[in-house]
Amino acid sequence: MATSNSKQQINLELSIQVSLDGLSFCTLNSSENKVVQFKKIRFSQQVDPVKLLEEIQKIYAEEKSIAEATQVKLIFDNALFSLVPATLFKEENASDYLKFNTKILKTDFIAHEEIGNTGIINVYIPYTNIINFFFEKFGEFEYQHLNTVLVESLLKLPKTDRPQIFAHIRNKQFELVVIENGELLLCNSFSFTEKEDFLYYILFTAEQLNLDPQKFRLILLGAISKASPLFKIAFNYIKQVELLEANFSLNQEKELTGLNKLEDYVLIKNLGLNTGDTN
Repeated sequence: MATSNSKQQINLELSIQVSLDGLSFCTLNSSENKVVQFKKIRFSQQVDPVKLLEEIQKIYAEEKSIAEATQVKLIFDNALFSLVPATLFKEENASDYLKFNTKILKTDFIAHEEIGNTGIINVYIPYTNIINFFFEKFGEFEYQHLNTVLVESLLKLPKTDRPQIFAHIRNKQFELVVIENGELLLCNSFSFTEKEDFLYYILFTAEQLNLDPQKFRLILLGAISKASPLFKIAFNYIKQVELLEANFSLNQEKELTGLNKLEDYVLIKNLGLNTGDTN
């Protein structure tokens, strides 16, 4: 029949990361393992979930590859989360795990998911209007919190004989993930304005966990480079500082620009590719 080359045979997987200060997405043609669309949008100031949905609706109307996606994986990027040991977690008490560090409204929907096979539950607040929009457009789809994707990915990296502190850096905010002997010790999110704040949170966390700056490895990813003031100040106080080696084995359209393997690590990892990272 004439439908042998129809679009339903093209599997387009959409990974989209949303936050109140911007969003990014990439679309993968999984049959060719090729990224066919990528876009990143930063807002001039933080918006609310209603305005965020308006931006997503605009992109959906403009970008053909999004509307034709056959699989959707949505990442909620916010600091409205708390990690809880599975042995202590009770779904009916989900809001209690968040109320000490997050302002909760009675109308808030609280989601939870286990981080890999760690026995740790990530409890967080997604944006229900965003969930409803994607469900209306695509039916069943997958959504997770950024830290779930991030921690699961970092735990799959080869084990080392030293404790590892990973700093995932974004716009004036970063996630700190501490792994030792293949086990998660800590995952937290920090806001900062100056490079000294960034260094302080890392060294304070290390001190609380009894980690020696002469012995642990600080591995940086996200919006970071060796020329960054953040890298330079960390390098002055911590013996081993390095960038994560993100060796993604994927193709992309020649005219596609802006996709950065280190900065967009979580967005790409969310596609579930066999990316062969090392550290």
